[in-house]
Amino acid sequence: MTSTVPNAVPHADTAPPITMFGPDFPYAYDDFLAHPAGLGQIPATEHGQEVAVVGGGLSGIITAYELMKMGLRPVVYEADRIGGRLRTVGFDGCDPSLTAEMGAMRFPPSSTALQHYIDLVALETRPFPNPLSPTTPSTVVDLKGESHYARTIDDLPQVYRDVMDAWNTCLEEGADFSDMNRALRERDVPRIREIWARLVEQLDNQTFYGFLCASDAFKSFRHREIFGQVGFGTGGWDTDFPNSILEILRVVYTEADDHHRGIVGGSQQLPLRLWDREPAKMVHWPLGTSLSSLHGGDPRPAVTRLDRTAGNRVTVTDADGDIRTYRAVVFTGQSWLLLSKIACDDELFPIDHWTAMERTHYMESSKLFVPVDRPFWLDKDETTGRDTLSMTLTDRMTRGTYLLDDGPGKPAVICLSYTWCDDSLKWLPLSPNERMDVMLKSLGEIYPNVDIRKHVIGNPVTVSWENEPYFMGAFKANLPGHYRYQRRLFTHFMQDRLPADKRGIFLAGDDISWTAGWAEGAVQTALNAVWGVMTQFGGSTDPANPGPGDLFDEIAPVELPED
Repeated sequence: MTSTVPNAVPHADTAPPITMFGPDFPYAYDDFLAHPAGLGQIPATEHGQEVAVVGGGLSGIITAYELMKMGLRPVVYEADRIGGRLRTVGFDGCDPSLTAEMGAMRFPPSSTALQHYIDLVALETRPFPNPLSPTTPSTVVDLKGESHYARTIDDLPQVYRDVMDAWNTCLEEGADFSDMNRALRERDVPRIREIWARLVEQLDNQTFYGFLCASDAFKSFRHREIFGQVGFGTGGWDTDFPNSILEILRVVYTEADDHHRGIVGGSQQLPLRLWDREPAKMVHWPLGTSLSSLHGGDPRPAVTRLDRTAGNRVTVTDADGDIRTYRAVVFTGQSWLLLSKIACDDELFPIDHWTAMERTHYMESSKLFVPVDRPFWLDKDETTGRDTLSMTLTDRMTRGTYLLDDGPGKPAVICLSYTWCDDSLKWLPLSPNERMDVMLKSLGEIYPNVDIRKHVIGNPVTVSWENEPYFMGAFKANLPGHYRYQRRLFTHFMQDRLPADKRGIFLAGDDISWTAGWAEGAVQTALNAVWGVMTQFGGSTDPANPGPGDLFDEIAPVELPED
């Protein structure tokens, strides 16, 4: 509900910002990006060589953008639209300034590599109205038919503060929270690795719920239930209870669930602006070159087939029937596509990598937004003096309701419901209007004197990511015992460790990162792939700015035994 950082953690003003590189691979991607030497270079004899980039989401566009700057010619394939899960949509017939974020909508300051690109294309951010955030006017917590109105956690009953204290105690006693948070902030790699190696071995087989139950601080079922329904930071976490506790620790250690900001005008602007951007500093290509200009404005269509061909090449067939062969291919889509939508040669990857893809566990997620005439929720109830409507956390069908506006008197947007997993699947059979009707009924039980419907000025927009044909889920979330699988996929960019006939295709995207579900993971794995492709073409980094592969042996993820 509030920051997960226990009071014991001192934050010196001069300390570097914490970053979502996380404990598994503590490489300073933000420093790599900021260094004046750049990301590396390839021999002039390789300039203009084509590299296929499959997927036009954030990871694919960043990969293509950085390879173009090195003098290679990226060929981007995209089945749907540029942006991937950075998907911003409007409302038919409404002011175009009204938008809804169907995918990623809130970004923590610890996404430092992501912030590099946000700044590069001059996007503006502002605080996101999470529950009990300082910039959120008010929050209502509604559980078991009982509602509580709050501006800060001190306005809630004592049991909610007890739950927050139990969570902080659980983290401190079971996961060395203060020590790890401090080591990450100070970028103390030896200490990070020491703590994390021990925890990976101890906790790889443990669920999030099991971790809570193992703590005396959470011996109360009531506390665990409230924690699951209301949670910390952005809301309830019971849909994550079956997942590996290691996934949750990565989030809380790096403060990924705190101090969120949204991108003004929508997050999809980031990949779209990179697509059109003409870098002032690059090799081989003339000034004025952009990814868009290299593609004649549009990416290639969907990839339908990938084959391993002679000379350790990869041959790509697209939906138009065009066949091209490449020395390097970067695949940035969700890995399940390689098992279903795309016909793949078994020889593309080692068998243990195929196994890891098959075992990938994706979370379902759904949202529904409606446009409204104004932020009427700021009106005061004449009887209570409270806001008419509040950011709402509940155990009812809606689970999380967010209020988004650009100021009094202007049209605004309500995210009526944001749900995951089983809660998301409950919406799947319903049409957008049917979903809205159920959501308004649920909210009407919490706010019986508020007629939300009379303020709605357009049709709802909705998404169920598990039903999206090129995604089949919202984001990866490891189950207990999946650490080894994740390590295989993340480290795939280190191709000198692979047989010669398994090289040349690189995996990227947030679902192979250690921080899946966060755009930062898409950026980091893109930079890993850029390093891998650069190396494939005989290039190298500047000694003053070593890349993730150059330092791999010093910071490689913990390796658990396979027996």
